[in-house]
Amino acid sequence: MSVDNITENLSYFDTTLSFTERAKDLVGRLTLEEKVGLMSHPAHGIPRLNIPAYNYWSEALHGVARNGRAAVFPQAIAMAATWDKDLIHRVATAISDEGRAKYHAALKRNGYTQQYQGLTFWSPNVNIFRDPRWGRGQETWGEDPFLTGEMAAAFVRGLQGDHPKYLKAAACAKHFAVHSGPEKDRHHFNAVVTKRELYDTYLPAFKKLVTEANVESVMGAYNRVLGEPCCASKLLIEDILRGEWNFQGHFVSDCFALSDFHLNHKVTKDAAESAALALKHGCDLGCDHVYNEIPEAIRRGLITEADVDRALERTLLTRFKLGMFDPPEDVPFTSIPTDVVACAEHRQLAYCAATEAVVLLKNKNNILPIKPSTKKIFVTGPTAASMEVLLGNYYGFNDQMITLLEGLVGRIPEGMGLEYHPGTPLKHPREIPSTWAPGMAQSADLTIVCAGFNSFLEGEEGESLLSPLNGDRESISLPQSQIDYIRELAVHGARIILVLTGGGPIALGEVEDMVEAILFVWYPGMEGGRAVADVLFGDVSPSGKLPVTFPKSLDQLPPFDDYSMNGRTYRYMTEEPLYPFGFGLSYTRFEYSELQLDKPTLPMGNSLHVSLTLTNCGASDAAEVAQFYLSDLHASTIVPRHRLIGFERVFLKTGESKTLKFTVTPEMMSFYNDDGKLTLEPGQFHLEVGGCSPGQRGQELGAPKPVTATFEVQ
Repeated sequence: MSVDNITENLSYFDTTLSFTERAKDLVGRLTLEEKVGLMSHPAHGIPRLNIPAYNYWSEALHGVARNGRAAVFPQAIAMAATWDKDLIHRVATAISDEGRAKYHAALKRNGYTQQYQGLTFWSPNVNIFRDPRWGRGQETWGEDPFLTGEMAAAFVRGLQGDHPKYLKAAACAKHFAVHSGPEKDRHHFNAVVTKRELYDTYLPAFKKLVTEANVESVMGAYNRVLGEPCCASKLLIEDILRGEWNFQGHFVSDCFALSDFHLNHKVTKDAAESAALALKHGCDLGCDHVYNEIPEAIRRGLITEADVDRALERTLLTRFKLGMFDPPEDVPFTSIPTDVVACAEHRQLAYCAATEAVVLLKNKNNILPIKPSTKKIFVTGPTAASMEVLLGNYYGFNDQMITLLEGLVGRIPEGMGLEYHPGTPLKHPREIPSTWAPGMAQSADLTIVCAGFNSFLEGEEGESLLSPLNGDRESISLPQSQIDYIRELAVHGARIILVLTGGGPIALGEVEDMVEAILFVWYPGMEGGRAVADVLFGDVSPSGKLPVTFPKSLDQLPPFDDYSMNGRTYRYMTEEPLYPFGFGLSYTRFEYSELQLDKPTLPMGNSLHVSLTLTNCGASDAAEVAQFYLSDLHASTIVPRHRLIGFERVFLKTGESKTLKFTVTPEMMSFYNDDGKLTLEPGQFHLEVGGCSPGQRGQELGAPKPVTATFEVQ
């Protein structure tokens, strides 16, 4: 935008003033009609003030989405499985580099930006993946509040950058709060939780992003919480977000959530009342048409123009922080070239993320990695040649996507045979009963079955066309067509390596016993095929850890619409899982030893200093994720059975050892009481450090034996 013809008395272009002063000045020059035109996500331009149109709705869940060519990184739940904060920061930095380049290219081309071309990215999703049926769980960072906060904070910092004055991009923490399905009910359900559950499970990640990562915006959820619509909740927005946490950014509604007030929640009579309710309680930007009714709400005396000004100053402040009203030479990100989009460096970063995300769940008799002596491989299954399984949802596009089959073809050494047959459709039975596939499997040394889910079977409301629950999964088992096919191969004696794609837990049932190895690869992005092939052949040792518990069946879980945490996630679940939270095998063997506490008894309010030794005792160089869990043995109310309080990803060469040091702070020893207040009590605590969440199941499956200690707070 040229500012050469703007007169000097327009203070909002005066770069010597603070952004807050400039935003107030600009709002003070607007008519009510102009203000209303800026209150929804497609913000109108104001030619008389040289303000271009701007659309706030952009997506960057795992790459710049819905905006042409971009680097496509693994889906968010896959990146969570890396437990690698530094990697996630680098991924988000790459995403914001591409977003900046694409934004300025669109601005240069059109003079304004359309939907998905802006710098206000509505990511990350930090809702807790409390139930595996939820189709959007793939967008999250898993079931644990601490892991979610740590990983998402790294993502926010990478997206927004660290410039002292300007934001590279504006991140958004969504969906605030207590929101994780069912998708078909999201426009009208009321989430009922205790204050303890609210503060213990549903709010910590949001709090971390607001108070530590300085996330620029927060998006409200569709549903109600304790009777209040989330986008007009006094408790959530006024008392907690802006009150307790002192949030200074802007609040945006989820799309068409404001219409739900009068159409579905029935808390208002019409759109004017809905606009007034949302605006009064702190929703600054509407992602729909409801804020067009602001003039009517003012005429009725429901709100005043001062309410509009307050909200508009917040959203415009974000645009000022992004440098949208400053000379390009003043903003350090305007010179990022379009060559950065999907560049070789970002492709390699996508590859690294995909390899680190692979979780090895089973490896009977160390059948993996594939041995050089292998003569022939048979690749089969409905996801082997699928482009969709690389993507997940909210994805960008790339002209060099590598499917699982293509990755294997590119990696297999000359002299080793390979055949392929799709074998079975994703969900429906084969139309032709007989197939050559079992015979091809019989003649191969190994059969790699690529199976699982794609975004047609799980996702957001309205996106998953084959899902009977309109996005959610009715069953978490593999589709029957896939089970029948795997059984058919197993009956013919195939030695099966199962490569599973999906955005959440899969209950394997009888399939688990039919196969010799299982890799869970999530939705691995554009380099997914190459990454999975390199793990299968041992070029990279698998190091991913599950960010979510895999139950044996839905019978182990409460009803989907029950938001109480009783019986949910590793923190409160008493049933034995199929695969526990934090679990993941390696091609090497790690040993934890020499756990030492600086004092076994400590006064209230003091920290505990811990050290231990981690050793790679196997024959492969590899990374391990050391996980620290704390249990409060004498709390006066319900507390998690175990609670992740720290983790460290460590790469060790074979035979190498490293001393790990960790501090258990008083806050880590505290819990949220029934009033939602953080409380520290005296008593005994149990500390466990290992490669998986506590419990016998992990060790039965091959996780390293953890080291443990008990200490007392007096």
